[in-house]
Amino acid sequence: MSVDRTELLALSALEKLEIIEMLWDDLGSADREIPLPDWVDQEVVRRREELIANPEIGLTHEEVWSRIGSKY
Repeated sequence: MSVDRTELLALSALEKLEIIEMLWDDLGSADREIPLPDWVDQEVVRRREELIANPEIGLTHEEVWSRIGSKY
């Protein structure tokens, strides 16, 4: 892969955002599998076990959306 870092850094903020959006959309395509490091799976397991042991620490969908709505 050959990308000129100097050229990328010289782009306007809007141009950079357009490139980011294009790359993000490409990564999200259904046929693309993104490998995750082992620590991600370990963290998911840890959080799931914590939630099972202490269900009161979790939030309902309504509580989550309420918190989001109150911030904006």
